[in-house]
Amino acid sequence: MSRHVAIVTDSTAYLPQRTMERHGITAVPLTVVLGHRALEEGTEISARSLALALQKRHPVTTSRPSPEVFAQTYRKVAEAGATGIVSLHLSAEFSGTYDAAVLAAREAPVPVRVVDTGMVAMALGFCALAAAETADAGGTMDEAVSAAEKRAAATSAYFYVDTLDYLRRGGRIGAAQALLGSALAVKPLLALDDGRIEMLEKVRTASKAIARLEEIVIERAGAHDVDIAVHHLAAPERAATLADRLHDRVPGLVDLHVSEVGAVIGAHTGPGLLGAVVSPR
Repeated sequence: MSRHVAIVTDSTAYLPQRTMERHGITAVPLTVVLGHRALEEGTEISARSLALALQKRHPVTTSRPSPEVFAQTYRKVAEAGATGIVSLHLSAEFSGTYDAAVLAAREAPVPVRVVDTGMVAMALGFCALAAAETADAGGTMDEAVSAAEKRAAATSAYFYVDTLDYLRRGGRIGAAQALLGSALAVKPLLALDDGRIEMLEKVRTASKAIARLEEIVIERAGAHDVDIAVHHLAAPERAATLADRLHDRVPGLVDLHVSEVGAVIGAHTGPGLLGAVVSPR
């Protein structure tokens, strides 16, 4: 869809395809390196394939899109009629994606505003959606950026993982924190804080950790109009149960999304991930 301001994000936003098509949002894919094969997230490797590879302890790493991939995307979006682009990406603490987008923006045929949202998964997706809705209504680039930044400031993301080992291997959490979790045999609850993953609470069992995750989400949602996303990796029953309970217990719930994370996030969390994004409107 051609419009004055176009929205670009990356594949870790995990927006539903129909939503992206409806708002004309373009997602640039990150790459998963499985053994010696480099595979694009979303098209060349599925979350299920990734989970199976992790369970078999195959080496898995991830990498950012190249600046040239971003440059090609910006050119294509400009050729479709956009006169300005807002490019919204996952936290620069996790990936060099933001830096690659900044490099490409310098040579783009139309003005590009690149934003490090400090978010990931649907926490990023909600930011992209806020920017797209503003652009759809005829908003300027500045207004679309402001809408995304306002949504990011209000959004929280919490998640449970069966083990901190995958986050430790990828350098996404400190070795000392990972070792502490293993030594005490606790189940960690984590949160996004200033673009980084931080330990929120340590709980003794998986069932208690997931129950606590539910309570945290309900407390954070309050009675506001709020969108919630529930994410998982190879744990559909956990996700469905949490989503059903949140549907019944959050009075201001507007939209509820349930989805399996893609291979890039899954590579750093491991199977068993259960996460929740709370995004007040």
